[in-house]
Amino acid sequence: MNKFISWFLVILWMILIFFLSNQPATQSGALSTGIAAVIIQAIEKLSGHIGFDLAQFDHIVRKNAHFFVYLVLGVLVYNALKRSGRNRNILLAFMICVLYAISDEIHQMFVPGRGPGIKDVLIDSTGAIVGIGMYWVIGRKRQRIKSSEQ
Repeated sequence: MNKFISWFLVILWMILIFFLSNQPATQSGALSTGIAAVIIQAIEKLSGHIGFDLAQFDHIVRKNAHFFVYLVLGVLVYNALKRSGRNRNILLAFMICVLYAISDEIHQMFVPGRGPGIKDVLIDSTGAIVGIGMYWVIGRKRQRIKSSEQ
């Protein structure tokens, strides 16, 4: 059952990525600009007027979104592979995430106002390997704790 749920979560997350990538540029831009504006307002409430450039900050928010969305995908894919009985699948998990990132950028060629970006694939891939690495490190630490308790 855990295996099924794990792969189901991977597929749901991929659907979310597809949905976000399927938004036309105007809609996607409005979403990220809105998020950037909320973050700027929160920061300025806490620390006073700093004078963020919304356009520049929006770009940072968009690229960080790529990173974190694929960080989560990396964790989910690596977890699903482990629960499927496939140990030591860092490379396989990474390749699945990279291939999905590439397919996502190809998909954006067909979305109004959007296009593919090699830079985005690199950011996505970095997020995925960080997520996979975090999962692996935490798993190793948990194993050591279990071993020392026995």
